[in-house]
Amino acid sequence: MTTLDSVRELAPYQDQPAQLPAAANGKVGILRLGFERREDRTILRDVYRQSPLLVQRALYWDEEMPGLPCVMILTTSGGVLQGDRLRMDVDLGPGAQAHLVTQAATKIQEMDANYGTQTQSFTLADDAYLEFLPEPVIPFRRSRFVSDTVVRLPETATMLYAEVLQPGRKYYRDGEIFAYDLFSTTLRAGRPDGRPLFVEKFVITPGRFPVSRIGMMDRFHVFGNVVLLTDPDRAARVFERTATPVWDERTPLATAVSRLPNDAGLVFKVLGQETEPVRAAVRAFCVAAREEVTGCTFPPVFSWR
Repeated sequence: MTTLDSVRELAPYQDQPAQLPAAANGKVGILRLGFERREDRTILRDVYRQSPLLVQRALYWDEEMPGLPCVMILTTSGGVLQGDRLRMDVDLGPGAQAHLVTQAATKIQEMDANYGTQTQSFTLADDAYLEFLPEPVIPFRRSRFVSDTVVRLPETATMLYAEVLQPGRKYYRDGEIFAYDLFSTTLRAGRPDGRPLFVEKFVITPGRFPVSRIGMMDRFHVFGNVVLLTDPDRAARVFERTATPVWDERTPLATAVSRLPNDAGLVFKVLGQETEPVRAAVRAFCVAAREEVTGCTFPPVFSWR
């Protein structure tokens, strides 16, 4: 039994799937990525993958940062299924830089037994820089999902960690708005010597505690969360550029940035009714962060039209 299997919120969901038992062969996805600085670029020097998690090769398509390896995380199962146990470990050496994304939204499939879990570990060395900007997460009706992420980095390193949570398949049939059973996510950050910086945890159980209430999501449906872990000087510059809260009644959209404890960096939060305005606000904050940390900007948004 893993640490996540024993968390309190999973107690009601210990039954086994009829198809394959939880954590059976084919349901344990493992991904290990190691990045190393080589002269004017970073290389992906270490890769281990076990289905359903997969990566192919590092690509250097970012014209603003040509030495930045861009790695896309894939899944062979079309989402997170009941009984899945996923683990990802990412390591950046001194001065290494990397940009991680997913190939599409993470779909947490409908479940009638058990749950899915995800464990993520990010370890950064001195002067490393990591952008972890996955596509949104879509929890389907009756899905149960728990994620635990640990980041270890020195003060000289920087990490951008973003997540966008949709309410479900909003326009599927009669709509799925907060119809999932459980969504739980924890982010822990600390220094390499073990000194903790902060812990942030969300446990969402719409069936027990409706989230469409004042003081929670209210009329909003989509939640964006960006954590910038960096040194105090860089954080102060980003805060100066992004500190003004946004309250847009027409979109609608609400954003705000706050300082993290222990001089860890900043946290930026977004609420919206639709996904694209939330993603645009997340991107704008990430642009400000990259510019202040690296002196480079993001490339233009690709237009599919």
